[in-house]
Amino acid sequence: MRLSVIIPVYNEADSIAELIARVKTVPVKKEILVVDDHSSDRTLEVLRSIPDIRVFSHDRNCGKGASIRTGLARATGDIVIIQDADLEYDPADYPTLLAPFADPAVDAVYGSRFRGDGRFLLHSLLANRFLTMLTNALFGGRVTDMETCYKAIRRPLFLGLKLASSRFEIEPEITAKLLRRRARIIEVPIRYRARTEGKKIGPKDGILACCHLLKWYAS
Repeated sequence: MRLSVIIPVYNEADSIAELIARVKTVPVKKEILVVDDHSSDRTLEVLRSIPDIRVFSHDRNCGKGASIRTGLARATGDIVIIQDADLEYDPADYPTLLAPFADPAVDAVYGSRFRGDGRFLLHSLLANRFLTMLTNALFGGRVTDMETCYKAIRRPLFLGLKLASSRFEIEPEITAKLLRRRARIIEVPIRYRARTEGKKIGPKDGILACCHLLKWYAS
């Protein structure tokens, strides 16, 4: 089983090298695809100095969802996982996330910060709880952490979702479309440490996520 790790990056020059080093040390067969979303700092320069990764760049800032779609279109692994670049999530959890795929009936594995050791900022905790509850209510799910970055999905299924979101609404889109397909989603506990600076998700993104959930429900 080969893993494709997609890392969307925007202005993470201070953390991206360390993050990739952590990903490389995980003892699983993998490829690393990094998508720079037109960073204005030295991120792309740093990426080009790191060996054994595949780097793609946008010629304008398009958003996290667009970066995920760029990476997914070029991934070749059996399983695809998304990895944020800000060191909040621990790549050492990959083996835990991959283990359930030994069962061929499992379509996706979510790393739940609520089932594991997660430390949240209060506003992020409340927003996550609400969006997860709304997603479950609309699409008949039972997930505990819809907004988790760690969504590991079989690549053919991931491609078949035909994702369209460009920003942070990519997270509810993925879950809504998996639930619509009655995909079997397993949750496993993961570690998580929220950072206090550099967060790019705001109230506008939460409102947009709600609007998109309602749109996908009605479609």
